[in-house]
Amino acid sequence: MSKTMNTPRWNATRIPDLTGRTAVVTGANSGLGIATVDALARAGAHVVLAVRDTARGEAAAATVTGAPGTLEVRPLDLADLASVRRFASSWQGDLDLLINNAGVMNIPEAGTKDGFEMQFGTNHLGHFALTNLLLPHITDRVVTVSSGAHRIPSSNHIHFENLNLTGEYAPMRAYSQSKLANLLFTLELQRRLTAAGSPVRALAAHPGWAATNLQGNDASFLRRAFMRMGNRLLAQDSKAGALPTLYAAVQDLPGAAYVGPDGLGEMRGAPTLVGRSVAASDPETARRLWTVSEELTGATFPQRLGADLARPAGSAI
Repeated sequence: MSKTMNTPRWNATRIPDLTGRTAVVTGANSGLGIATVDALARAGAHVVLAVRDTARGEAAAATVTGAPGTLEVRPLDLADLASVRRFASSWQGDLDLLINNAGVMNIPEAGTKDGFEMQFGTNHLGHFALTNLLLPHITDRVVTVSSGAHRIPSSNHIHFENLNLTGEYAPMRAYSQSKLANLLFTLELQRRLTAAGSPVRALAAHPGWAATNLQGNDASFLRRAFMRMGNRLLAQDSKAGALPTLYAAVQDLPGAAYVGPDGLGEMRGAPTLVGRSVAASDPETARRLWTVSEELTGATFPQRLGADLARPAGSAI
């Protein structure tokens, strides 16, 4: 498998044989999630669809036909920390790959079952807790899906004094904060894994502009109309949008790497290493966010890791 980013037009057919490997994909019943599941199963992996609605998960799994890999659907509601804990506590055996894909985008103001702002609570805190609780089982890597929206100038910082944005909520501000948190989480997770001597890697990816059902949930009618038009004229489909995640999942990349499309504005194209904002690169902010996230979720970096089970550092999955 190539160790460079220079392979032209990388696509899902370049995924190596994943027979015997196990992956969890959150938010796997539509869009980028099911496209990711499909590609991993076609490479031979056993893929667990971690979804809030298991009936929809089963329907999505039924669309993956002719793949040598196997599929399994399990309930997981990232907006409910009790559900996250149930999912993690039921896990037995090794887990090669955790893909934190699920998310909500630009929705009207709402709260999780634990009282967190819905976008921050689902996109960041739910995945933060899930990852830490599963880390003793993980043997290869964690890939978290972020977004180019983390760069939005008006909201590209963590509102530590008001994480729920109470009294100042705006859908895009909340979404941007949650996607910035995804990148800071990846940065600090990798620092902790390295300090612990673990070869497990934390990486992030973003899909560019991919036509999915997320845009249909936008709180603004005008933005929904704009997104629908953009989906028709500018966006790539969900299979292309999943490629950066898949690249991060199987290529030999450094920890904390960030993958996105190589086209204009990183909106579409083949996967490549991309940059992140200054705010998303600040280790002190990443540490502070980690501490706050531990306090809010009760999930902490585990004393025991799956490092003794993992493949040597520098190997691909």
